[in-house]
Amino acid sequence: MPRVQHAELRIEPSAPILDAARRWLDPVRAALPGSFLSAYLTGSVLMQGFDPARQRVNVLVISRTLEGDELDRLAHAIPVTREAPHFDPLFLTAEQIRLSLDVFPVEFLELAERHLRLEGEDILGALEVPRTHLRRQCEQELRGKHLRLRQEYLAAGHDGRRLQHALEALASSFHTQFRTLLRLHGEPVPASLERVIDRLAQLHQLDAAALLAPHLVRHSDGTLTEAEVRERTRRFLAAIESLIRAIDGLQVR
Repeated sequence: MPRVQHAELRIEPSAPILDAARRWLDPVRAALPGSFLSAYLTGSVLMQGFDPARQRVNVLVISRTLEGDELDRLAHAIPVTREAPHFDPLFLTAEQIRLSLDVFPVEFLELAERHLRLEGEDILGALEVPRTHLRRQCEQELRGKHLRLRQEYLAAGHDGRRLQHALEALASSFHTQFRTLLRLHGEPVPASLERVIDRLAQLHQLDAAALLAPHLVRHSDGTLTEAEVRERTRRFLAAIESLIRAIDGLQVR
């Protein structure tokens, strides 16, 4: 099985974010003496449009073990940031990663293709992620999130703010599946969400503006009316439904 290749298009975080990440990591590493293996920046901080005032910096910390005393030390060592950037850490053991590759292929392909090593062993660079169940997981995730958003649309009634929050909360998880679909088509995954969506819309003859709705709503700064939020959500739901039908018959390369 070929080793996962890193995405060609990955932005470099700003120097202040990198400095803040390394300061955040210092007490965390110290809490794992003899067990710390590596730490990475992952997720949206490596994509165009990242806004530290609105979004958290994802940090993956990999350790040999994460057991009782280590967990207690970590719980007391993880820094609490009062000003941006704020950090959202994920702690995994090397064994957990090895045993979970076939269970969470979407998530580990995201990590393998887009990461920045802060320090330690290059564990993610050596990942071999099986793609056997990738299409099925992608379809399952999209179906589940489509159902959830439709339920939120109904439950929100005329509460545009509630619907906007629901759309914003689900945005990143939908975008993850959009990138997965490009991988299923054998396409490179750009660092720009707009380019991801443009290409996906071309492949499946969809409305790119409709697929971009959660991103546009998230960055609207509360200027959209309730009617505008509902209209964009309806268009997005329709586009996702069309996308799910396309995935159902997709022949994986």
